[in-house]
Amino acid sequence: MSESSFFSDLLASIAQQGRRLLGPAPEAPRASGLDALRLECEALLESTGEASRIAVARSVLDHWAASGEEVRAAFFLVLRQDFGPDRERLAKAVEAWGAAPTPESEAALHEAAEPRRQELIRRLALAPDGMAGLMRMREALLRLLPVNRSLKVVDDDFAHLFSSWFNRGFLVLRPIDWTTPANVLEKIIRYEAVHEIRDWEELRRRLEPPDRRCFAFFHPRLVDEPLIFVEVALTQSMPESVAEVLDPGREPIRAEEAGAAVFYSISNCQDGLRGVSFGNFLIKQVVEDLRRDLPEIATFVTLSPVPGFAEWLSGELADPASDTLAAEDRETLAALEDRGWMDDEPKAEALRPALARACAIYLVHARNRRGQPADPVARFHLGNGARLERVNVMADRSPRAERQAHGMMVNYLYELDEIEQNHEAYAARGKVAASTSVKRLARRPKAAEKETEAAR
Repeated sequence: MSESSFFSDLLASIAQQGRRLLGPAPEAPRASGLDALRLECEALLESTGEASRIAVARSVLDHWAASGEEVRAAFFLVLRQDFGPDRERLAKAVEAWGAAPTPESEAALHEAAEPRRQELIRRLALAPDGMAGLMRMREALLRLLPVNRSLKVVDDDFAHLFSSWFNRGFLVLRPIDWTTPANVLEKIIRYEAVHEIRDWEELRRRLEPPDRRCFAFFHPRLVDEPLIFVEVALTQSMPESVAEVLDPGREPIRAEEAGAAVFYSISNCQDGLRGVSFGNFLIKQVVEDLRRDLPEIATFVTLSPVPGFAEWLSGELADPASDTLAAEDRETLAALEDRGWMDDEPKAEALRPALARACAIYLVHARNRRGQPADPVARFHLGNGARLERVNVMADRSPRAERQAHGMMVNYLYELDEIEQNHEAYAARGKVAASTSVKRLARRPKAAEKETEAAR
């Protein structure tokens, strides 16, 4: 039995003992639905014994899970309205701090300002499978945020606590291979978010050969439930297309022959942990493990999708006032309206240079409303200190890649001596670290014209 399984069984046993000690709650028959949930939450905050807390926490989570969508949504409104800070206590703490701003009054103010729902969430985590239940709860909350932004204060509390509970110190990195238990392998198939795994035979091709690796982060409170995983191909050089990595007929190489480790798929598994960043720790830990086991490997690089490119390019081409792209490239890229262009060799060859330039401009210059790179995958790798090394045309011909990125893929290079410098430049100034070849491709028309005039 694993340590986490033992811990879960222990909590379940304590919860059962707690229920027996508590007996039936006298108010339970008089309340139902949302009212019952509210009463149980108040009881959880008021309970003092460990066994009773675990029993009530389990009851709250079970009750919420069994409720309909309407009750679940209303429950989050209750958390916002009824489980915020105690305002009278907070006002007194503010007044006391204003009169005497001492370390003691600051501590009292900090304690008074904490919403009651944070302590409620902490206590719900005590239940057997409490962490999993809270993740499911936050998944539902995240689905409601676009239509009710007032619930963001509730999500902020979930995110604050999750960031502490899922920090690197609590996570365990495990290699995933063909001998890993089937219940975990089935989840790898289900959670794969970049390159679909169609069946068990395809999963075997990604895990069993000597030039393949897979690693996942796990949390001790979530038994056999991966949080994020990365698939790695050991290759002799940096690949230009996904076919080089996933071709069923490829000839595997010995791990000792590899010169590059290619991170070709990184998948977050838990929607309830959105915004809790541990992908950067995953890559750094995997690099360390690979360097220890295979010191011959000198290149650590990704083969990454560009999921926002097609939408961005469509907007640029539809805007006659945009001067982001050169006039000749705009004219050439109009051929993308023909969905069969990849199978038309003359069209594909004509599109190659224009697509490469457009993709480089998008990755280096396009920004979202927060002033960050527009592409989410770019934000992840650039934020981790990688360098945008190369753009690859027609690198992924799957329907999803064609729809999202016109088949484009990117190599981000993790140059170990430059990671910290690149990260600091990105964090402080939003600077995109890019190779000379990508910078040349990313020159916008006006800049290119000025350079040409200066050369004359």
